[in-house]
Amino acid sequence: YLAAVLAGLYLLRRWHRERQTVPRLSEKYVLITGCDSGFGNLLARQLEARGLRVLAACLTDTGAARLRAATSPRLQTVLLDVTSSQSIAAATAWVRECVGDQGLWGLVNNAGIAVPTAPNEWLTKDDFVKVLDVNLVGLIEVTLSLLPLVRRARGRVVNVASVMGRVSFFGGGYCISKFGVEAFSDSLRIEMRDFGVKVSMIEPGYFKTLITNSENMENNFLSIWENLPAETKASYGENYLKDFLAAVRDMQKRCNPNLRLVTDCMEHALTSRHPRTRYSAGWDAKLLYIPLSYLPSALTDVVFSWSYPKPAQKA
Repeated sequence: YLAAVLAGLYLLRRWHRERQTVPRLSEKYVLITGCDSGFGNLLARQLEARGLRVLAACLTDTGAARLRAATSPRLQTVLLDVTSSQSIAAATAWVRECVGDQGLWGLVNNAGIAVPTAPNEWLTKDDFVKVLDVNLVGLIEVTLSLLPLVRRARGRVVNVASVMGRVSFFGGGYCISKFGVEAFSDSLRIEMRDFGVKVSMIEPGYFKTLITNSENMENNFLSIWENLPAETKASYGENYLKDFLAAVRDMQKRCNPNLRLVTDCMEHALTSRHPRTRYSAGWDAKLLYIPLSYLPSALTDVVFSWSYPKPAQKA
């Protein structure tokens, strides 16, 4: 009984603390990367509607123009390729001019890709590097470039990781990059603590975005399969590929279309006086992947192997 009361009091205190919002939000600037579509696009519109001064970084002119058309003139856009040091430097200079002496309140590192992805043996070093350059190295360079402005504002860094930064059960650079985002965020949070900067991570489950688009994923698998040596194809077999493609289609059906579950977490991390260190978005994250991440590897290997295709020449 006492334990239940204490738990209830703890949850009530946490609820009260998390409802306290930062004052003067309408004066604060937030830069979001990856605003052409998905989480970044929705968050930009969401924060702009709440009155924040949104600086939306898009990869394409088309994405930037579409976003400006859907929002008020208060939202500004900039082109940013997170794999280009020159592009990052230009965007940083532009942000510095926009924010002036008050600094940058929020940096949301949202830009990311998932392909190329496939069983690790099917991939090349360049396939891994392509994903790591966007999801991890690009995120780090953007953060390091803008950190002095965030520090000046005693603001927030919000990094989009994934449940795949807690458990890794498919090949390619995506899971590796998200584990890296978690590690970078953990060390940065400790370093920035005494400067008054708070660092949060968003760990979404499966949501319906371009990253999880089944057509893109299928084309990715088929292209990689076609370039495999005959010996590798024989080892895995055509049925392995067919089962993999079927699994991708099933995954797409299970993806959550409600992106607000993720962007609400991002918004809270930026606007609450007491943001969380980690936000798990989606029931699959909360009830499956995060709990699995605490189990012994022997158990998680069994769970994940149930849904894996079986190779033609297994031992």
